[in-house]
Amino acid sequence: MIAIYPGSFDPITLGHLDIIKRGCRLFEQVIVSVLRNPNKTPLFTVEERIEQIRISTQGLQNLEVDSFDGLTVNYARMRGAGVLLRGLRVLSDFEHELQMAHTNKTLFEQIETVFLATSNEYSFLSSSVVKEIARFGGSVDHLVPQHVALDIYRCYAKTLPDSTPTVVDASRKMNYPIVDHPV
Repeated sequence: MIAIYPGSFDPITLGHLDIIKRGCRLFEQVIVSVLRNPNKTPLFTVEERIEQIRISTQGLQNLEVDSFDGLTVNYARMRGAGVLLRGLRVLSDFEHELQMAHTNKTLFEQIETVFLATSNEYSFLSSSVVKEIARFGGSVDHLVPQHVALDIYRCYAKTLPDSTPTVVDASRKMNYPIVDHPV
């Protein structure tokens, strides 16, 4: 059975990766689908997010990364998927996700939504939290894959004063600010 894991993934977090890896153990194929959401102003382009996910999920043989716009159920129907995979962190997630699952079922009767409880160590984690920490100069190295952390630091480095000392990452030929004030 094919499962679709839809989301913004702006950026992908270790919590997302936990759900992806667990989903790959449960389903024949998992398609991580980056939603092109016109109501959000993303930090990264869809193409950048797809590349971040591809690098993060190397080695998962039954995984595909794609993007879509419009209704998730229409994309699932087009891809021949029978399951929408969703992660749950807190009770408020469940309320929202249950409403979406019921709505999706009215639009595409053959679709099922499977909820995976997020692992305890990621129960607080969201892309919004990651961006807020980084925006105020905090480290996100323990929240996202290393290459994604470097991309995030690059984005927020543009808004920091020129006088901020930097560290050079020779592997990616980029400078990153040294920020010593905690969030």
